[in-house]
Amino acid sequence: MIPAITQNLNRGVKLLNAIDDSQYSNNSVAPYYSSIGIHMRHILDVFDCIFEGLETKKVDLAARKRNELAENKVSFGLIYFDEIIKKLESLQNENLDVVVEVKDDLGMGVVTANYTLASALIQAHSHAIHHFASIGYVISQLGINLPDTDFGYNPTTPRSKMSSN
Repeated sequence: MIPAITQNLNRGVKLLNAIDDSQYSNNSVAPYYSSIGIHMRHILDVFDCIFEGLETKKVDLAARKRNELAENKVSFGLIYFDEIIKKLESLQNENLDVVVEVKDDLGMGVVTANYTLASALIQAHSHAIHHFASIGYVISQLGINLPDTDFGYNPTTPRSKMSSN
């Protein structure tokens, strides 16, 4: 699991290494006016919330740091990716079946549920792929080439569908 999540996050690193700060922070694309950097920071914030809650086994997905430097400057985005990937890799030999209490505000108040650490990481990974797809739209509108052909695609997406769309 850890290598697959790391591989996906490294797609984000590859993109950041191919763009500049103005592209990273450009929020001119409708309909949401979210920049690549805002999406990247948000993705990493979700992972960070998991790591912040590991010691107490209480993860608060609404307690995101929202570091503006990480969403506006490529260099800070790369630092954030590096921190998250190192923390992720440190879990390689940990018990991912440990139960953690996860809470989040779903729009009608805070909800709490028990997850395994593995299920929280799977959710964060799926969430990252979803946002990479949104970034793919922003990238296309800004005229930037995708960093690789798998960027923003769920691994379960049939290849025939990818090539025909």
